[in-house]
Amino acid sequence: MNAPAKTEEFATNLPAGVYAETVLSVTHYTDRLFRFTMTRPAGFRFRSGEFAMIGLVVDDKPLYRAYSIASPAWAEELEFFSIKVADGPLTQHLQKIKPGDKVLMRKKPTGTLVLDALTPGKRLYMFSTGTGIAPFASLIRDPETYEKFEEVILTHTCREVAELQYGFDLINEIKADEMLSEIVGDKLKHYATVTREDYPFKGRITDLIESGKMFADLGVPPLNPETDRGMLCGSMAMIKDTAALLEKAGLTEGANNNPAEFVIERAFVG
Repeated sequence: MNAPAKTEEFATNLPAGVYAETVLSVTHYTDRLFRFTMTRPAGFRFRSGEFAMIGLVVDDKPLYRAYSIASPAWAEELEFFSIKVADGPLTQHLQKIKPGDKVLMRKKPTGTLVLDALTPGKRLYMFSTGTGIAPFASLIRDPETYEKFEEVILTHTCREVAELQYGFDLINEIKADEMLSEIVGDKLKHYATVTREDYPFKGRITDLIESGKMFADLGVPPLNPETDRGMLCGSMAMIKDTAALLEKAGLTEGANNNPAEFVIERAFVG
């Protein structure tokens, strides 16, 4: 019996603190990346940018991993953006889900990539690599982000051009949404770069920050702790190196209980 079928069986007698939700749609982007949506439990509340523990039953036991919720807090469905790992304990099964299958989710969301963890500023940078764009998919579709910041800059760095597509889809969905496009206006800038193929914007985001090319491309001044705020999610190397550059520019790391100029999601690396 495969994992979705076992999960279906498990879902008939759920333990306390666990939801079993129905998959609504699945989009495969590459052999490494896919997006899916599922039903949202009536009582489930979260802040845009938080993550949840989602899972399937594998080897007769529920197996969970931390996944950023890619949909905004107001959405009726829950969206996730995932890697596919051939021998990944969870993703080897999760990548095979189809509409109608069940996915498990624990009831308590959490995370540091929330607006409350930042002090007020003018410009918000969201630095992401790979599936680290997921929490920002939530935040760029939340009106509160644009109430708090005059300018929002989403950077997304991947190895190959095809891996950037989810980010472009998000931008197009915002433009196609009458209410959201009015709220976002021209406040959102999307800066997509690749490291292994030819592309107009090529290179690691840290190199583009250090050289000043990112600021020149975007038409914005260099990092300034008076005006700029940052959120980081993605590979460990990107987080470490980008955090060092933000600190060098005078920005301080914050948290839910101690807001400051930038925050990092330390629960996982995407």
